[in-house]
Amino acid sequence: MTSLFGGLLAGSAAFVSAIALAGDIPPGLATTRDDLSEKDLARVIAITKPTTDFSKPEQFELMQGGAGTSRKRVNQDSFSQSSANITFEEESTFKLGNGIFRKVWVSAPSSTQASDGLGPLFNARACQNCHLKDGRGHPPEGAGDSTSMFLRLARAAETEEEKAAVADHNALNFPDPVYGTQLQELAVPGLAGEGRMAISYQEVPVTLGDGTVVSLRKPGYSVTGLGYGPLDPRTTLSPRVTPPMIGLGLIEQIHPADILAHADPDDSDGDGISGKPQIVRDGKSGELTLGRFGWKAQTPTIREQTATAFNGDIGISTPEVPKHSGECTDAEAACLAMPNGVQDRLGPVEAPDPIMDLVTFYSQNLAVPARRDMDDKEVLHGKQLFYQSGCASCHTPKFVTRRNAPNKAQSFQLIWPYSDFLLHDMGDGLADGQQVGEATGNEWRTPPLWGIGLTKTVNGHTFFLHDGRARNLSEAILWHGGEAGRSRDAFAALARQDRDALIKFLESL
Repeated sequence: MTSLFGGLLAGSAAFVSAIALAGDIPPGLATTRDDLSEKDLARVIAITKPTTDFSKPEQFELMQGGAGTSRKRVNQDSFSQSSANITFEEESTFKLGNGIFRKVWVSAPSSTQASDGLGPLFNARACQNCHLKDGRGHPPEGAGDSTSMFLRLARAAETEEEKAAVADHNALNFPDPVYGTQLQELAVPGLAGEGRMAISYQEVPVTLGDGTVVSLRKPGYSVTGLGYGPLDPRTTLSPRVTPPMIGLGLIEQIHPADILAHADPDDSDGDGISGKPQIVRDGKSGELTLGRFGWKAQTPTIREQTATAFNGDIGISTPEVPKHSGECTDAEAACLAMPNGVQDRLGPVEAPDPIMDLVTFYSQNLAVPARRDMDDKEVLHGKQLFYQSGCASCHTPKFVTRRNAPNKAQSFQLIWPYSDFLLHDMGDGLADGQQVGEATGNEWRTPPLWGIGLTKTVNGHTFFLHDGRARNLSEAILWHGGEAGRSRDAFAALARQDRDALIKFLESL
């Protein structure tokens, strides 16, 4: 399949134009496609140009994850397939990584020395427990737990020193002095968890253009049963559900120039869309780079995201985050006194490089499922309405990954993530009030849409947005505000059959 696409694919979604933020981009971050010849660049621009023909599917649209797209039967495992274009040897590495991803960690000391080191405070005992079937998390419902959703804790910079740290990208924000950067509800035996997330919902009616009334549920968040004293009054609570894992390796290989080309922080073209890049400091090199993972694009690489999750969610130390006590703070002395799972024969951390290599490879090679029903007339009409409503202004349909990707499986692939991977002001309705680096309390990264139509099949629910407040795709759209307000209003003004068509298009992704 690589040979089929190798001669046909063209670069990513960017019209590599001059952008008004050149002074805000760190020197080492390329703003032009330095991996392509002039001929290839022309092909890139041509093939990623937004379509104007909605009478039929676009070329290669079926394979929305490039040559690695999974064509396997649609079922509950649709997000857990390996990229179709990795080698036989890499398939073995993928399976080993999957085993680590599913590994259940236990508290130390334990006879299962390769699996101990859990916590002492944690949100889950395995990666898979948060990333259910490698798919989308959900808010707790009824008596259910919040394993696939947690509260991020942070406050904004206040002192001049703190503001300088954020401006220099040496800090994203500042943790709660007692509870750290996230609330951990669970703990190893002999230790109390930090507290429990509490959610209350208020139903808010919205009347659409044709008179249809839709009820949106507006959430409120608090913490009950705090185990170590009160939260700092300045600490903000930001709920986060786990996002799907598919296509991460492809996203990692989108050239920075193609993301930056869509940025317009001052809205110089006057279209009401002013996406901006999240600039962060790479945890390994210390260099400034582009953030592209996480709800606020705060993480630059899959490996760094993996290490952060190991530490914050499970309490496991890695070479990247060598904190054996996980998220324990100085105020949680009993937590710091608990034993850890470091084994001298395995190295100075609980999850050494071989484990990190396997989990990172697994995360980089979860395949995007193929499109469905893309030639259906209603789907094509819905696609046209998606474009006409302005949705594609932020949900950029397609890119081509870099030619010089470390793994050929992600190299020069035409992909359809439907995201610009930039930060956008989504209005007060979705605001969490939490600064994260360049992102204000109103700003969120545009989430990819590929695979969104399989959420029900894979995860058994249709809860969307960063906190799962939307119970279906229509509610998710109607929650859009700020820069997306025009698109939301355009959707709300559509006749019912047109709204249904747009939703059917989304369900085909």
